[in-house]
Amino acid sequence: MELFKNTNFDFLGKKWPFIIASLVLTVAGLVSIAMKGGIKYGIDFKGGAMMYVKFTGAPPVEQIRSSLSSKIPGGIDVQSLKDTNEVIIGTELQDERALNQTRNTMISTLEATFGQPQSGKLDFNNATEESLTIRLRDPLQGAGVALSDPQLKQLVKDLLAFRNNPPQSGVISSLDQLSTVAGVNANIIGILKQQCYLSPFSVRQVEVVGPKVANDLKKQAVQATLFALAGMLVYIWFRFEWIYGVAAVIAVFHDTIITIGFFSLFDKEITLTVIAALLTLVGYSMNDTIVIFDRIRENLKIYRRESLESLINKSVNQTLSRTILTSGLTFVTVLALFLFGGPVLHGFSFALVVGILIGTYSSVFVASPIVLFWHNFVDARKKKGPAPVAAVSRPEPLSGPRTTSKPLAKKAK
Repeated sequence: MELFKNTNFDFLGKKWPFIIASLVLTVAGLVSIAMKGGIKYGIDFKGGAMMYVKFTGAPPVEQIRSSLSSKIPGGIDVQSLKDTNEVIIGTELQDERALNQTRNTMISTLEATFGQPQSGKLDFNNATEESLTIRLRDPLQGAGVALSDPQLKQLVKDLLAFRNNPPQSGVISSLDQLSTVAGVNANIIGILKQQCYLSPFSVRQVEVVGPKVANDLKKQAVQATLFALAGMLVYIWFRFEWIYGVAAVIAVFHDTIITIGFFSLFDKEITLTVIAALLTLVGYSMNDTIVIFDRIRENLKIYRRESLESLINKSVNQTLSRTILTSGLTFVTVLALFLFGGPVLHGFSFALVVGILIGTYSSVFVASPIVLFWHNFVDARKKKGPAPVAAVSRPEPLSGPRTTSKPLAKKAK
């Protein structure tokens, strides 16, 4: 399928606006990183605890921050997720032994601030399967609800499944909602109301990473990215020429730097999922560049007398339909992931959205001009030729008296 046929766009003639835009974006990103004291890493790379909490209504961000700041040293970061009732609570810790204690402190502080721990009841919205089973076993038996231990465990699983699945997604507002669960009757609802209460929040996910593990992850992430670039450089070097490999790696490095710069400009964290997106971007951008380089190599054999700039333009035009279809469909996919994928995939999808846009034009306006500049530079040097060698004059004969030979006289007869 071809969207464009017989196009003749002068891509290399329009390269300078894109090169200038790349320089501006690169400098802006690097300046932002420098002004903010470096790249903003997530807890995957710096160590700490991060908790995702969902509320029944709009999260009281300031109340959450004030209640936790007095209990946890080192500062608390509370971020409200757009268009949701969820917040992300994070703290950075350097002491590995304090991580679990901090996690428990965060949960207990939220319960004391927004729950009813003094009532002696169990918070159903934050109950685990084990705690709810223990809490209901004796009261159900005392109320004459005959359930075997396996039946009780299955009932608890069904109750928690109802709570955790959409549309509740971890938080219910009334225990009467549980009456729709299979096997739940009025007696069981009554026992639940006696033994449980509903807090206005639910801890959805907790991530805890020690500083040693974080440093190892950071080191491995950098190594993975550099090894990927080095491997691709060697591959293209052997398949084409070394300048093609250098051009492709510079283009991919350009894509990565600008994408990381966007994370700094928008104050987003670099996490493991973002590193996965960057490695995906490296492979995607490299593949796009190789397609164009492969067509250039083919056309070099066909159009031997055509200038290199015209030949590169022809190659880009010939692969234009493929580039638009591949990049366009991929971009639509990652854009949908960015808009509807939720907070967990937000960093991953943001990196791909930015990277695909930058990577698509870098294959045309960054990698290809580098090849053209190099060949023009080499051709210019060849035309100059070697430095002229001065002619060596033959030495003049030494001066002095000339000797002449006289003929011998004939003998007289």
